[in-house]
Amino acid sequence: MPNAMSSAAQVFRVILIGAALILGAVTFRPANAASCPELLQHTFPGLPDGSPQSLCQYQGKVILVVNTASFCGFTDPYGGLEALYRQFRAQGLVVLGFPSNDFGNQEPGDSKQIASFCRRTYNVEFPMLGKSHVVGPQRTPFYAELARRSAQTPRWNFHKYLIDRAGSQV
Repeated sequence: MPNAMSSAAQVFRVILIGAALILGAVTFRPANAASCPELLQHTFPGLPDGSPQSLCQYQGKVILVVNTASFCGFTDPYGGLEALYRQFRAQGLVVLGFPSNDFGNQEPGDSKQIASFCRRTYNVEFPMLGKSHVVGPQRTPFYAELARRSAQTPRWNFHKYLIDRAGSQV
């Protein structure tokens, strides 16, 4: 699928430019915990230990939400996502990885296996959350709300949603 790779590269460039514009346009101000935007009022297990991770901890930041899959033939986005995270995290960007087995059973592992693959293969330091359903009747309420707000559902692995500092899907 050479065209898919070209499209993926183009989409990634657009996201990078959009994130840079958003990060450059607004200074980082942590929000009050009591004012956590509704979209971020969700908790997921973190990788690899399953400790609860509230998305409210990312309020006031630009959030790039990505459904990932370790056994996808196109795992190269992990490297690009990590580079993007390292370049812009000081300005308030966070990349959130949501492993999902929804497409082609390409994320069959458990939390420890997924975390090990991401760390060992791509040196991923951006936050990775527990395996989640991102499509269909079992999708998480968070992904259901992202789909509703954007009118887009993931059609494959590495679909991205960009959420602004106010907690509104962009």
